[in-house]
Amino acid sequence: MRLITLISFFILVLATACQSQRTAEKTEAEETVEVSPEIIPAAWQTEKYLPILEGKNIAAVVNHTSHIGDTHLVDSLLAMGVQLKTIFAPEHGFRGEAGAGEHIQNSTDTKTGLPIISLYGKNKKPLPEQLKNIDLVIFDIQDVGARFYTYISTMHYVMEACAELGKEVLVLDRPNPNGYYVDGPVLEMEQQSFVGMHPIPVVHGLTVAELAQMINGEGWLEGGKECKLHIVEVKNYTHSDRYKLPIRPSPNLPNNQAINLYPSLCLFEGTVMSIGRGTEFPFQVVGYPDTTFSSLGKDTDFSFVPEDVPGVAMDPKHEGERCYGLDLRESAHLSGFKLDYLISFYQQASTLGISDEDFFRESFFDLLAGTKKLRSQLTSGVEQAEIRQSWSADLEAYKSLRKKYLLYKDFE
Repeated sequence: MRLITLISFFILVLATACQSQRTAEKTEAEETVEVSPEIIPAAWQTEKYLPILEGKNIAAVVNHTSHIGDTHLVDSLLAMGVQLKTIFAPEHGFRGEAGAGEHIQNSTDTKTGLPIISLYGKNKKPLPEQLKNIDLVIFDIQDVGARFYTYISTMHYVMEACAELGKEVLVLDRPNPNGYYVDGPVLEMEQQSFVGMHPIPVVHGLTVAELAQMINGEGWLEGGKECKLHIVEVKNYTHSDRYKLPIRPSPNLPNNQAINLYPSLCLFEGTVMSIGRGTEFPFQVVGYPDTTFSSLGKDTDFSFVPEDVPGVAMDPKHEGERCYGLDLRESAHLSGFKLDYLISFYQQASTLGISDEDFFRESFFDLLAGTKKLRSQLTSGVEQAEIRQSWSADLEAYKSLRKKYLLYKDFE
């Protein structure tokens, strides 16, 4: 690599470092954000990982969030002379232009000419032939700290494939915008799936690098294998920070309010209720095509109509139907996993004669919850305090385990 290329690149990194953000104390949806140069994602700290990449053939698991300032990591690596050979793309694709669950095709990046291999669909785990000439795989994707967000499942399979083939993995860490609390039921391994691969709670309170260490340390890879792992940490981050993401992490998480509500609203994906896919405010509303659900919100005139949005929401639930319910766009910031929304909508649906079979998409709801117990508790009318108590022992055990793998100062 030529010295002038490196110097120019470091100048770019320093010039854009001021875009890192730390947020001040939050109470409302429109949060006060203090622009600060302090929090610096690992990808920006090129001096820490370029020596690890030198002389090696590299693959990168990246998407639209994999940026250094305004420049994509792939473009930056190529400019620095890194021997980048392959791009692996997770759910939503390399450029983040596919909606949840959409099939992602293998293709070629028109800008760089590099092959793009999808790790979503049938091929969730890199095949041996796809890693044949690769020495090291970089993982640099922004996560949101919820167990069912599938980027961490992709990381698991990448680590597993590399462990089996003796390849190295470099995790470039990024802040967790929901990393300041731990809450929710812990997954029972009978409910293991791509939307929940590990015995961790709904809100796990780890960055991807911390979780990667846990996956390795707890022997969660197939056969208990251990991946050769390199980690570059986020500079000046702590788990008390309320970090506002500069780029939406996926098409249906358009802002910090949606990201904050996501862990508590995602279980509605396993029900007949809409959480606003196909609107301008997904994961910020809950509704159903019946006016009686208006009683659950402060604004009884609130309604929305989901529509098909290519690349964001294909065939959304209740497409073209007017839905009534909760508008949470201005609701208070959550610091815990909130069951109230789910309980209220389930109870209201029951009064309308909507059966449990019609309300729940049973298998998917159980996979998202990580347990069959929660659905059973809801249908049996168990009080919220008792529901929470039922998972408290497993949650406390997880919290103790989590401390072994923390890279950053924990929240108080």
